[in-house]
Amino acid sequence: MIISASRRTDIPAWYSQWFMNRIREGWCAVPNPMNMNQVKSVSLNPRSVEAIVFWSKNPKPMMNHLDELKNMGYHYYFQFTLNDYPPEFEPNVPNLEDRINTFKELSRKIGWMSVVWRYDPIIISNMTDYAFHLDKFSTLAEELHGVTKRVVVSIIDYYQKTDRRLSKLEDEGFNFEREADQSKKMEDFLKQIAGIATRHDMEIYSCAEECDYSFVGVPPGSCIDQALINNLWGFNIPYEKDKYQRKACMCHKSTDIGINDTCIHGCRYCYSTRSLEMAERRHNEHDPNSPVLWWPPNKPLAIGKENKAQQRLL
Repeated sequence: MIISASRRTDIPAWYSQWFMNRIREGWCAVPNPMNMNQVKSVSLNPRSVEAIVFWSKNPKPMMNHLDELKNMGYHYYFQFTLNDYPPEFEPNVPNLEDRINTFKELSRKIGWMSVVWRYDPIIISNMTDYAFHLDKFSTLAEELHGVTKRVVVSIIDYYQKTDRRLSKLEDEGFNFEREADQSKKMEDFLKQIAGIATRHDMEIYSCAEECDYSFVGVPPGSCIDQALINNLWGFNIPYEKDKYQRKACMCHKSTDIGINDTCIHGCRYCYSTRSLEMAERRHNEHDPNSPVLWWPPNKPLAIGKENKAQQRLL
């Protein structure tokens, strides 16, 4: 089993103590994101977990725990999202210099193959146009030369909640190009950043794009990548597509242990947070000693019968 920690929230940044408590207990509880009343237990026993994939904009709070994880027998790698957007897009992330330093420190600690740079999402607007992204991508690639082997890019999807939040910025002078993925300019841009990545010894892949940009040097890739896991640790895991992800997503199946509406980075483009206010409330209600990352206060936590039996075997 591969654990995703997590597409739904930034566990390393905001919930690293909870995560380590659950690792030490050997299991956690995860509500069904479509029906919070359905809760299952998930084994975190190292004999059950082939690898953990962390997703984060700021993994620094997790870094003091990495030796313990390794000593307990866990394998892991990080998807580290590092952009240089204006604060209107990412209001609560650490400053860029701190994030770059964290990236380098993490790479030195666990190896450059185990830290994947995510330059995503690519948002084209009058204030973040193609020239903006070429400049930012080039600068970041130079900073990360030698500390990562892979970069993953994706073009923003205008989900309803994403579009609603970004639309509010139009009152502040932003103008978004919502069909950038269908533009010849996007093809030219991706070709240019593919060249930049190559010059800095990085492989570049796209994430869950309907269009295959292999012809400009950006082939589709997997974020939960069983081939990378096999390569890093000598496993022989056969590929099995995650049927719960989008059609264009090539990720291997995994079990996500996060909960939506709990990340307080406040990114305007986020697809897993309905509102920063809700996320802040849930973060304040979070109990690091609970088996579940967040649960409504004073509401009993009931784990399904079949999962209780599984829990006894952990």
